[in-house]
Amino acid sequence: MTRYQRHIFICTNRRPAGHPKGCCVEKNSELLKDSFKAELNRRGIGALVRANASGCLDACSHGPTVVVYPEGVWYGGVTIADIPELVERHVIRGEVVERLLIPDERYAPESLTLEPLRIPVE
Repeated sequence: MTRYQRHIFICTNRRPAGHPKGCCVEKNSELLKDSFKAELNRRGIGALVRANASGCLDACSHGPTVVVYPEGVWYGGVTIADIPELVERHVIRGEVVERLLIPDERYAPESLTLEPLRIPVE
């Protein structure tokens, strides 16, 4: 087994104020990253799933943007309130949270069938 079963990348790219593409940091993506980390640790799965800051994911108009690997599922407009659902449904149960998918075919997941998190029994 690899060290992490899933990686959550949260765009924390900064653009100048008023940039036409927008800026995920202006939409609280740094707080989003910290909140993902806190939720993973609160649930005791921080050693299985890693939440990372990312540079530009090139989905600026859909931000804050979050992509979960290895599945390659792209979520847009993610808020702090969405984090518990994303962790519970996508990360733990292996379910795509369809209401948060970026509504652009370029970001569509290859499959909506995922594997649940493998949590070791102690």
